[in-house]
Amino acid sequence: MHNLYDLFYYLEYRKLMYAVIETQWHQYIVQEWSEIVLDRFPDLKEWDTVEIDNVYCLFDEDGKNVSVGAPTLAWAKVTASVVANQRGDKIRVMKFQSKKRYQRVFWHRSYQTILKIEKISG
Repeated sequence: MHNLYDLFYYLEYRKLMYAVIETQWHQYIVQEWSEIVLDRFPDLKEWDTVEIDNVYCLFDEDGKNVSVGAPTLAWAKVTASVVANQRGDKIRVMKFQSKKRYQRVFWHRSYQTILKIEKISG
């Protein structure tokens, strides 16, 4: 990419690759330059890079080139960087027992990590 026009041409006409990955026992469908919100990675700081090896499937936006692992693709990797560590929205949790006049309300905010997918190699 030599100039801005080449970058726009590259982003417009290239085939987007998608991957199905697993981190922290959850599966996500990701593409390059997208951001996903995960439960907190306790040992990662901002701008650290992560390589995710649990890639179950790779496919392009047309659906013509599909690679499915059994159970994972050994040669595929997804590289991501940590954008931020934050806390999620506040949710209300309520315990309730009918006919006993018992109810308890408490609030909860979970810790989250935002990952930006930089490269899908495979």
